[in-house]
Amino acid sequence: MSYQIENTQQGEKYNTIFSKVSSAERRRRNSRSRLKKRILLGIYIVLLMLPIYWLLNMSLQTNSEILGSMTLWPQNLTFDNYARIFSNPSWYMGYVNSLMYVVMNMIITMLVALPAAYAFSRYKFIGDKHLFFWLLTNLMAPPAVFLLPYFQLYYSVGLFDTHIAVALAHCLFNIPLAIWILEGFMSSVPKEIDETAYIDGYSFPKFFIKIFIPMISSGIGVVLFFLFMFSWVELLLARTLTATDAQPIGMIMTRTSTASGIDWGTLAAAGMLTIVPGILVVYFVRNHIAKGFALGRT
Repeated sequence: MSYQIENTQQGEKYNTIFSKVSSAERRRRNSRSRLKKRILLGIYIVLLMLPIYWLLNMSLQTNSEILGSMTLWPQNLTFDNYARIFSNPSWYMGYVNSLMYVVMNMIITMLVALPAAYAFSRYKFIGDKHLFFWLLTNLMAPPAVFLLPYFQLYYSVGLFDTHIAVALAHCLFNIPLAIWILEGFMSSVPKEIDETAYIDGYSFPKFFIKIFIPMISSGIGVVLFFLFMFSWVELLLARTLTATDAQPIGMIMTRTSTASGIDWGTLAAAGMLTIVPGILVVYFVRNHIAKGFALGRT
């Protein structure tokens, strides 16, 4: 009996030692795994931020320094490139024009896409799936296909070289995308909420604005993010449908290329300023984007 008790005690001692060794080994493996993830994340962030830093570095240099030897930071710090942009109306109005038609496009798209997505998510009608698929096919066509029809149409009705012309042209691509994303979020909301609101005496506009829209705020944030990014970076339609009064900043940036060469400093400063609106949009809708990518169709 004493021999069995002694063996049992020794076995428990070995199990305790083995469990401690195993837990220590697991902690070492977990720490190594976390270290590898941090190193990979650091490398990714460095590679991601390197072009932006280099653009900032060029924007604070003169053209002679840019074309000279490569430097990791400005040797002769200058803000003349930014001053040239803010003091020249043709430059800063490019940003104003771009922001104007982007905001117009976002407002028009949301006014159309919200009720359309609600109809697709709540009602069944003849040809609803075919109509939904037809809307998505608009996203498959390149913008160059619609250049000539849009140009002739807007020129004939007097909308050429206006902000609303570019905003409406972008709606052809943004409205189907917005409907597709919002329909996924709206379908995840139970229909019983609509019925309960009607029983409580809510009219449809009141229910839609006060109850339904807050429930899909994450989806709206995701849609606004995509709408802004498409309209802000799209250049082909914006360049073709404008001439002087509504030229976007992307078109004005091409003026840095002249017979004497390219004004690299001004071009870099303009590039840095075009990044700022995107950063602000991502900052204000970051929480909605994080939730939206985990839900809905995104």
